[in-house]
Amino acid sequence: MKLIYCTHSLCNPGGMERVLVNKVTYLVEKLHWDVSIVTTDQKGRPVFYPLPAEVRMTDLGINYSDDNSKHPVGKIIGYLLLMREKADIVVSLYPSESSFIPEIKDGSKKVLELHYCKFFRLQYGRGGLLGLIDRWRTKQDERIVSRFDQFIVLTKEDKGYWGDLPNIEVIPNAAKFIGNTYSDASKHRVIAVGRMDYQKGFDRLICAWELIQQHEQFKNWHLDIFGQGEWKGMLQQMIDDRGLGASVALNAPTKSIGREYADSAMLVMSSNYEGFPMVMIEAMASGLPVVSFDFKCGPKDIIDNNVNGILVHNGDIKRLADAMMRLMGDEELRRSMSVQARRVVDTYSEETVMTRWVELFESLVEK
Repeated sequence: MKLIYCTHSLCNPGGMERVLVNKVTYLVEKLHWDVSIVTTDQKGRPVFYPLPAEVRMTDLGINYSDDNSKHPVGKIIGYLLLMREKADIVVSLYPSESSFIPEIKDGSKKVLELHYCKFFRLQYGRGGLLGLIDRWRTKQDERIVSRFDQFIVLTKEDKGYWGDLPNIEVIPNAAKFIGNTYSDASKHRVIAVGRMDYQKGFDRLICAWELIQQHEQFKNWHLDIFGQGEWKGMLQQMIDDRGLGASVALNAPTKSIGREYADSAMLVMSSNYEGFPMVMIEAMASGLPVVSFDFKCGPKDIIDNNVNGILVHNGDIKRLADAMMRLMGDEELRRSMSVQARRVVDTYSEETVMTRWVELFESLVEK
């Protein structure tokens, strides 16, 4: 089987990048398939997560994120590349390259993976002309996804938002145990992981932490946020202005995040939206109970409320703080939820998820 994955870039330490590398590694090392990756915005930067040596990478240099004038040239190069490669399956990870991939008549089946929820363009709640553009682009998304042979979303919740599309299917991301040891939930440390931007909502987490630090019994707890992004300066300013520097730290991304999970007692997710929170299932696989807003999409599919984590109404910062304090103040509850959290791999094991992908690819080629 010959596959080509098309994506923005692989230089960032994000969940989507980790998922793609995990899939490609499985297909190459276990099934010995011919897999290559085409990027649009790599810009010569090294990949963050290592790929098998057999995987070829090609960057089209379109650079959508720069909004430059090379888009037409890059699309032509992409067209010629796919015509030359003659893959069995071409997979787009959305959104930029998905606009032209279905037009390329290279004989391959076209698959679209959506790593966001349907409403990701609307999460900012912008008004005026920008809001109209967001709503128009969301409507256009429905037309784009219908042009693919198969459209994959990550949660049952998100599938429901798309309506009765004949080509839609749910395949979640896989949960992998990425460390050497499990958390026993005893450490007085809370962890959060992700890009420091609007999506991850760490500003909301810092506001919740400020409420928690008003309670003397939690003064010996520490919050570590791992990530990078355009909000880092603003988040650090929030920490400084609130006098939280002794109990909150912003840390650079690490390739040993499994070790950090093991040294923590819980994960907190304060996101405004997700497609399927990879950090959540990785942390749970490492034994971390999760306190999370019930944002779109993912938490309601993954968390069994009050069993392996706690769900809080999206945006309710006080209740987020209360849920965190409930776990922070009860080590027995944390240990119980830790045991339950590790069972996430029963539902989202790599073998289970990748078997579904292989069956999908093989059925498309047979057609």
